[in-house]
Amino acid sequence: MAYAIIDTCTKDNHCIEACPVNCIHPTPDEPDYETAPHLYVHPDDCIDCGACVPVCPTTSVFPVEEVPDDKKEFIEVNANYFVN
Repeated sequence: MAYAIIDTCTKDNHCIEACPVNCIHPTPDEPDYETAPHLYVHPDDCIDCGACVPVCPTTSVFPVEEVPDDKKEFIEVNANYFVN
């Protein structure tokens, strides 16, 4: 996975709009959007372009290598969202 979204995400959707490969979910038209606590980056679909980072108003999107130490669990949380 190239990027991870942490729990400070407010689901403003700017990252969804900026992503050229639609790897950030859930989108507003997906059934679990309202109940999801934040957005997630699909680990297999992300192309490591970084378009999501500068548009995030809450600075909630990080390259996995730069996720703050106290938020490292969100690397796995992002990946686990897509398991099933």
